[in-house]
Amino acid sequence: MTATAPRFGSAPLVRLLLVAMVLLGTVFTVLSGTASAHAALTGSTPEDGAVVATAPQDISLTFSEQIAMGDNSIRVLDPDNKRADTGKIRDLSSGGTVAYGIDLHAGLPDGTYTVAWQAVSADSHPISGAFTFSIGAPSKTTAAVPSEEAGGGLVGTLYDIARYISYAGFILLVGGAAFILGCWPRGASVRPLQRLVVQGWLTLTAATLVLLLLRSPYTGSGKLGDAFDLGGLQDVLATKTGAALVSRLLLLGAAALFVAVLFGAYAKRETPQDEEENKERKDLTFGLAVGGAVVAAGIAGTWALAEHASTGIQTGLAMPVDVLHLLAVASWLGGLTALLVALYRAPSLENAAVRRFSRVAFVSVVVLAATGLYQSWRQVGSWSALWGTSYGQLLLVKVGLVAVLVGIAWFSRRWTGRLEQRAEADAGVGAEAEAEAATGSETGGGMETAAAATVVGDSERATQLARQKQALATARQKRIRDSDPGRIGLRRSVLAEAGVAVVLLAVTTVLTSTEPGRTAEQEAGATGGTATTAPATEGPLALTLPFDTGGENGKGTVRLTLDPGRSGANAMHIYVDGPDGQPLDVPEVKAAFTLTAQKIGPLPIVPEHFAPGHWSADAVQIPMPGEWQLQLTIRTSDIDQTTVDKNVKIG
Repeated sequence: MTATAPRFGSAPLVRLLLVAMVLLGTVFTVLSGTASAHAALTGSTPEDGAVVATAPQDISLTFSEQIAMGDNSIRVLDPDNKRADTGKIRDLSSGGTVAYGIDLHAGLPDGTYTVAWQAVSADSHPISGAFTFSIGAPSKTTAAVPSEEAGGGLVGTLYDIARYISYAGFILLVGGAAFILGCWPRGASVRPLQRLVVQGWLTLTAATLVLLLLRSPYTGSGKLGDAFDLGGLQDVLATKTGAALVSRLLLLGAAALFVAVLFGAYAKRETPQDEEENKERKDLTFGLAVGGAVVAAGIAGTWALAEHASTGIQTGLAMPVDVLHLLAVASWLGGLTALLVALYRAPSLENAAVRRFSRVAFVSVVVLAATGLYQSWRQVGSWSALWGTSYGQLLLVKVGLVAVLVGIAWFSRRWTGRLEQRAEADAGVGAEAEAEAATGSETGGGMETAAAATVVGDSERATQLARQKQALATARQKRIRDSDPGRIGLRRSVLAEAGVAVVLLAVTTVLTSTEPGRTAEQEAGATGGTATTAPATEGPLALTLPFDTGGENGKGTVRLTLDPGRSGANAMHIYVDGPDGQPLDVPEVKAAFTLTAQKIGPLPIVPEHFAPGHWSADAVQIPMPGEWQLQLTIRTSDIDQTTVDKNVKIG
């Protein structure tokens, strides 16, 4: 009877984890929908829905933060769906204002025109939109704009899945290698761990290539076929995200060399024979640790340079903190996966390796808590954004999952303690197995002698018998070890940790494509002003303000209604009354809205005289909700006028 050695080639556990990561990532991607934009259109000239008497010379768009635009990012379509612009986009940004414009053809006929735009936000996420304006009078239009938002559709789904897989590959590569170097050096020669790290490298490399190919259609046409357009790929390489992806591929080349040395020269020096070999192994370990840390930090930096950390406040501090955060995640979750593979697939695992990983995991959690606290403050900014924005709600889910993971890890530490208590018993079992192997060797020696008497020089048969005896002794030792309740409990708790970690990684991926709470709240006008603010109301906004121009018949009150009192198109009515409460017919009334927090405005509104003391304006466009400063200018004579203002919250 021939003993069969353990089979590590199939590595079903590693494949099961990878499949689970991909499937869960797909589910989260589908449920999360299109990535939220991190920049927003805050104004335009002409405004959305505006009716102008004569054709403007150009169209200008204003955004809340820095964006990147291509040659075809703004299109103006006439009522017959033909291009009405010259195709030349001009950067009109100045000071803190981000604006772009495009010239129009001369002699445009009356009718409704459609402005479609698309761009890439500073943190690499695509944004798009469209609005209309009319020359002379509104008309029917056949202009067609894409129904899907930028970054959506099949391309958006595939891109988000590739992003999730790239995170998973990074965690397996860095965490698996760190587990071997820092916790279990003997694992460098264990095939299942070798496969884990190599599969992490292959996964990250393949996902990065897919991201590079999909980047052009993801931020542009949305057509999957454009992934292989060389012109689009060339444009991507000139962007910040394209440079980060190419840098990641170059660093993965260095990582391949690291993996080759780790599983080659390092694994061969597993048991140094003399002091010189021991020194060489220590030097190689130090070199691999330093080189691996530099490469891992560089790969993590490619995310920090192109994602949330590269925009917003304190970017100089946020990017290195983000690198530390990613490295801590990889050390913890990747090491956890490596430990799980070792517990299930490796022929043996020393208790010392489990203890070392327990310390590594503790340090990783501390780093995660510190860097995560800073990132949360930076991205959320306030308690209201934590509860009232999608980013804040997802962050709460992530914190909850981390708490669950730490709780399960506590049980793992208890099982590790029990394993340590059984260390002496395990040593006794090992001594017994060695004695049995020695006895078997003696018996085998007798058998070999008898065999030698029958068949002189049958050394191959003797070697085979010795291997069989050794395999039987090793298998018995493994059965005894695996039957230990402490080891069984540790396996189950680590498996539970890995399951929660897969969900945690999915939530983290969705977070990276969600608009930060600080930005979302600012765009919603959550930042307060110093002036008196009218209370937010349900339904139309109604205000009554006194005025005094200082001239004859210059006193009175002005009443303003804004219906429906929300962002978008509104109908404005202004009523001017004299001191006696009767309508006061004045020569001119003007209004303007300013969103100071976002540096939007003033947006001037010139209402039409509708009746004595009554002025009105249709299609008053409020770009976004927030706390707006309303300024009303009333002129009662050629030289007498005044401006009154009030802060109002518009939902």
